[in-house]
Amino acid sequence: MKFSRSSPLLCGGVVLALAGPLKAQPRAHLTYAEVEKLRNAQDSSERIKVYLAFAQQRLDRAQEFGSQPAAGSQATRLLSEYISITDEMKRWIQYQYDHGGDMRAGLKALIEQGPRQIATLRHMQAALSTAPHAERHALRDAIADMTDAVDGGTQALSVQEKKFGKLKQERKLEAREIKARRKAEEKRNKEEKKLLKRLRQKHSSDEGN
Repeated sequence: MKFSRSSPLLCGGVVLALAGPLKAQPRAHLTYAEVEKLRNAQDSSERIKVYLAFAQQRLDRAQEFGSQPAAGSQATRLLSEYISITDEMKRWIQYQYDHGGDMRAGLKALIEQGPRQIATLRHMQAALSTAPHAERHALRDAIADMTDAVDGGTQALSVQEKKFGKLKQERKLEAREIKARRKAEEKRNKEEKKLLKRLRQKHSSDEGN
């Protein structure tokens, strides 16, 4: 699974930095509190949900500013942050996918929430057809980026459903085999005890004669 759109910052060092513990320092598109929240969300799926929440917050605020002609630069900044958050989420998904992280719950959240965010962005795009070029460009990129995230997430979920579903079946089969071996061992132990008891009884009977 590979995303078709990549951030210019997409490289091994960045991916590894995102995969490990995050230092509590703000990045251009995240606050101290948000970085701390991401740092605490080490679960593969949980961090996807956190990214989606951050993206939704930027989108809600961009909508508010988008309705104010004088606040176009603010809307553009928020959309730029939205794109950066989406890119960071995609890098997290790619890293977890490559390293076998179970993201099924997070990917389902992406597939559910992503299209709604895209619909909101398209509505803004239609309503702001005469907005400044920078804002229209940011809207176009935000739509393309989240669309790419949803498409990649859908592919990843399909693969992971098969992979982890198969693992679950294998674990069930292994558990049944272990249970069967235990039963066979218990049965063998009981039979051995019965045989030993009969031998002792026979030995005692022989000594009495």
